[in-house]
Amino acid sequence: MTKQAQQQEEEKKLEFPIKVIIIEDFKLTRVGLRCALNSNPDINVIAECEDADNGVKLIERLQPHVVLMDLGLPGMNGIEAMLKLRENNHEMKIITLTSHDREEEVIAALSSGANAYCLKDIDPGKLAEVIRDVYAGVCWIDPMVAQMALNSFPKIDNPGFLHSKPGGEGRVPLTEREIEVLKHLVTGKSNTEIAKELIVSVHTAKAHVCSILQKMCVNDRVQAAVKAVKEGIV
Repeated sequence: MTKQAQQQEEEKKLEFPIKVIIIEDFKLTRVGLRCALNSNPDINVIAECEDADNGVKLIERLQPHVVLMDLGLPGMNGIEAMLKLRENNHEMKIITLTSHDREEEVIAALSSGANAYCLKDIDPGKLAEVIRDVYAGVCWIDPMVAQMALNSFPKIDNPGFLHSKPGGEGRVPLTEREIEVLKHLVTGKSNTEIAKELIVSVHTAKAHVCSILQKMCVNDRVQAAVKAVKEGIV
């Protein structure tokens, strides 16, 4: 079975509505998120909590599909909570939803097991889209944060990585279209957004992303974006 076919089979196994738990210390923010997300028929906020200690217990008991996790929480912070959940082999998707946008915090969150990094000024409709994409297996970083983090990587003058040539060992044979898609990945765009930009179907966009990950020998979109910048592709 090809990687694309395997992904399609995995998507068929997804359950709906998507069960979400919110861990956020500000009550007004929790209420706003719950109301906004529950307006989507395919998303259901099943619980919310103001601290990570009780949040971890809620997650272990209710087994949500997706967790919205703030970083600056009282007691155990969001990074520590994610590490604890991953150490206990919990496989739910974790979306960091925070006002923190420093590079070290982005890297710490992604390294601790976050599947997405969103800033709190994100549009509610966009957040719902991110939840759907992350639940389906996509990694996502807010474009503003992604660009800031990627700017810290040194550029390589000779991007010989871009195209394969006869006998060109070590080069990744990306097509022109795949390079276009990769550039959009670097800026944090979802499959739906890439499809709109390139005027193709979401299915086609997903197929290009799968092909890029396979050719670049990486596991997810974040790794592909980082590798692309390190190797001077974008």
